[in-house]
Amino acid sequence: MNNRQRGALLIALFAVLLAADQILKIWVKTHMTLDESITVFADWFKIHFVENAGAAFGMRIASHGAVDWGKIALSLFRTAAIVAIGVYIFRLLRRGAPTGLLIGLTAILAGAVGNVLDCAFYGMIFTESTPFTVAQLGQGYAGFMTGKVVDMFYFPLFRWDGVPSWLSFLVDRNNYFFGAVFNLADAYISVALVYLLGFAFFDKKNSFHA
Repeated sequence: MNNRQRGALLIALFAVLLAADQILKIWVKTHMTLDESITVFADWFKIHFVENAGAAFGMRIASHGAVDWGKIALSLFRTAAIVAIGVYIFRLLRRGAPTGLLIGLTAILAGAVGNVLDCAFYGMIFTESTPFTVAQLGQGYAGFMTGKVVDMFYFPLFRWDGVPSWLSFLVDRNNYFFGAVFNLADAYISVALVYLLGFAFFDKKNSFHA
């Protein structure tokens, strides 16, 4: 497979991953009220709609005043990271880097772009989600780069009472592990990072250097 074919493969992979992320987010936002849950399997696999105003997995950056500078800074940082990752992938492709490495980096890029799209545009094109009404296309609830990220995957595997305070981030407010609510974009990034660590370990002959 030559570099042009590999480039086409990466573009197709990026497009599929990004489309899946955005289709699911838009469906959740326009069909579910805020904090609504749908049990998919047993009691530990749920679609639970929350909106994240900060970083991945529900983490939040503090902000003060009328302008959410923390949110804007995070969005700008993500945008800069997207550009850097895109340039890095392009350089690695030209240097003949392994396809497996490029696939992992492309998954990270798709995840980063997916969450930035939420921040950049959802606040401008959707009405605000509430516990009583679903969002609709229309007058927005926030400005450019200050929208909220849609999260929906929730896996309350078991109740962990007496969890140490330094591990409290692993549980939700009801002490269920795993407590984070996340989306496909978060999953792309997390799985790809683990994959790339394994790739680097098992393929020591190849380098990540562009």
